[in-house]
Amino acid sequence: MPNPDSAATKIAPRLDPVQASAAGVVDLYLRKQLETRREQLKTAIAELPTDRGGADATQLAGMLHEVDSAIQRMNAGTYGICDFCHEDIGEERLIADPLATLCLEHLSGEEQRALERDLELAARIQRGLLPRENLRVGEWHIHFRYRPAGIVSGDYCDVISAPNDDGSTLILVGDVAGKGVAAAMLMSHLHAMFRSLTGMGLDLGRLMEMANRVFCESTFAGQYATLVCARADSDGRVEIANAGHLPALLVSQDSVQKIGSTGLPLGMFSGSRYSVEAVHVEPGESLLLFTDGISEATAAAGGEYGVDGVSSAAGRHRHLQPREMAAACIEDVVAFGGGTRAADDQTLMVVQRAARGA
Repeated sequence: MPNPDSAATKIAPRLDPVQASAAGVVDLYLRKQLETRREQLKTAIAELPTDRGGADATQLAGMLHEVDSAIQRMNAGTYGICDFCHEDIGEERLIADPLATLCLEHLSGEEQRALERDLELAARIQRGLLPRENLRVGEWHIHFRYRPAGIVSGDYCDVISAPNDDGSTLILVGDVAGKGVAAAMLMSHLHAMFRSLTGMGLDLGRLMEMANRVFCESTFAGQYATLVCARADSDGRVEIANAGHLPALLVSQDSVQKIGSTGLPLGMFSGSRYSVEAVHVEPGESLLLFTDGISEATAAAGGEYGVDGVSSAAGRHRHLQPREMAAACIEDVVAFGGGTRAADDQTLMVVQRAARGA
């Protein structure tokens, strides 16, 4: 049960039941983190050799004092409140640094610069995890557009060739709940998890079930991800499993078919099962995968772009090559929004089967 004196519990009455539950889980997670750090510091101080006192002992004692102060604030119900402006510091910042006492706006100049360096490093690491653009894998020509709303993104996309040389390719596009560094860390977690599981030779449904279970067991409640996962074979057969994500679009010569969700998001229930739908992609036809930053783009006058907007743009640009098709679809989204800055991360991937004679 959540600590009744916690800041999260104080906020809970203003939240809906799901949000309140998640806030309580975060509070318990942070308390456990602080208590674990306190025990580790106490052990380190007790085991410090007598000839290594001085600076080492002073540093460890100072860190222990910071942890004890954080636990005292948690017990008093003031944890997570900025010392300067007395506003909420924010869960994401506390998860990244449970000892934080200032919100981002009131960090010192040096702290701001250190945070900017950390974010830039995180962004470089994240960009390094993305697949190559304009990728060709056997019969498939794949291109994606990845547009973070901030420095880092909670969107996930990857292309993984089968390790057993059976000619299949795993294609993934997903969206992690939340924003900022915490979401980017979960994106990295998904990347490593699917890269590891792909080598086990599982069928697609079983792969999704195992990925969901691992994700549930390695994250805390309230962290989840929607995901569409496609396995494309060299003969044009594509299996698709969808974990609560937006539909994949099969763009053929005369229609755009929506292939909808077949399961719950990853990380919600460890026992979730995922059905698989198979489609056949003819030469010259495409699959379009995208995140909700695309479909939820908003016009200046109001109204969302929607899945139908994506479907309409894909139909108009069906004859283009993947790079040009992705660019044209993104341009359509930007035009719909009147050129304003995107409020959410946007990812769009085009998977096209090579035309005959290409």
